[in-house]
Amino acid sequence: MAGGFLQYHEPTMSFFVFLAIAEWVSAKIIRAGIIGQIAVGIIYGVPLANILQHDWQETFLYLGYIGLILIIFEGGLTARLDLLKQNFLLSTCGAATGVILPIGLSYLLLYLGFGYGAVETFIIGAALSATSLGTTFAVISSASKEVDLANTRVGTVLVSAAVIDDVTGLVMSSVIHDLGSDQTLGWLIGRPILASALMAILTPLLSKYVFAPIFRRYAEHRFAKYDHISNIMLMILVLCAFISIAAFAGTSILFGAFLAGAFLTYLPSKHADGPFVVMSREEGETKKEKSPTFVHTFERYFLDAQKFVLEPLFFASIGFAIPFLDLWTGEAIWRGVVYTLLMIFAKIVVGVWVPIWHWLSSRKSKDGSNASIGSMSTTLAPAALLGSAMVARGEIGLLIVQIGYNETQYVSEAGFLTAIWAILLNTIIGPVMVGLIVKFKGAVIGKGAWGLQGNGNEKREESSEDMENASS
Repeated sequence: MAGGFLQYHEPTMSFFVFLAIAEWVSAKIIRAGIIGQIAVGIIYGVPLANILQHDWQETFLYLGYIGLILIIFEGGLTARLDLLKQNFLLSTCGAATGVILPIGLSYLLLYLGFGYGAVETFIIGAALSATSLGTTFAVISSASKEVDLANTRVGTVLVSAAVIDDVTGLVMSSVIHDLGSDQTLGWLIGRPILASALMAILTPLLSKYVFAPIFRRYAEHRFAKYDHISNIMLMILVLCAFISIAAFAGTSILFGAFLAGAFLTYLPSKHADGPFVVMSREEGETKKEKSPTFVHTFERYFLDAQKFVLEPLFFASIGFAIPFLDLWTGEAIWRGVVYTLLMIFAKIVVGVWVPIWHWLSSRKSKDGSNASIGSMSTTLAPAALLGSAMVARGEIGLLIVQIGYNETQYVSEAGFLTAIWAILLNTIIGPVMVGLIVKFKGAVIGKGAWGLQGNGNEKREESSEDMENASS
């Protein structure tokens, strides 16, 4: 065969066909489309039939990660900054519970019950303490037909807690990756924490006092001339800058993507004459003095590629990373199922903070310093939704446990399989639970005190003031 060229082979297009079919079927049956995509990844990838060539699987993994970044970026663009600020303490309490409880219960079962090593138990517990950001935002997006979770109070708490868990997961993965190395443990733990804190603090401060004033005075009126083109260029520049800073600083790229979206939402002025203040995308595209918002641009030029190509590839790539055949031994199954049930409980407990916060607010209302926010029964559905949405572990959990198994000497094969069972089942069960709760209780949640907080478009237009308050 002559050199200098690559012989043409017809690609395996059935993979994309079955990704679409599996997503539709699982969305109809169990109201969690991502489960079908994970299943197709298991079948077509190395874990089972290995139909796709290895190079294709690696390519789809990278493309899927781009899809994950876009999912998180969209979440930042549509985030309610006013609710993030109001519920930050509650989100922190929920995130702390979702990290500490899985690790603590892991020691009770794995260390004392199954006899795993102390460090091995910590690594497995750390993997199961993570919350899948990609799955969280995918669940929020898929539930939008019943209730716009992005504009609900409980949805905002969920997003904040998941982002905090992601940063915590990065810290633990860094520690686990360098166990036994010569690096100083304090710097190993402190670097991602310090980098995350600095990015979270400096982003609103620099936005308020530097970038937003410059943008509003010198740039935004020019954006109306080019509409989507100028928006796209700025979105790509900001997203690349934030994820690059996050990567080099040692924090989570996904955290950087979320901050990039929130940063762009804040930049434009919000007064009625502002170019970005429009009632619809059509108004921004047709009126000479107006410009579509960044959310409008994302929806027109990025959303379809994300939803129908990159996002399915991301969830399929999770399937590529699951050692499916090795899971089917008697000991691995029963230990994995028992551990799964315990880890589901460990995350569902996060929802308890909703009625606790309600009770604390009710006590304040009795003193006349706050209005009553409804009866205790109205918190049950939001609490169940918050706890269920935190259950999925997904990509972060797989990353941590695979680092522990492949790059350290502490995680045994038995412990690895137990963790994989728990991660897989939690990632399946969590979205299913959320889908059922939204189906039967979505309207109740949306109308309650933990539901929709004003008009979503209006709030996004007012997000400038929200980030200014957050930075104060």
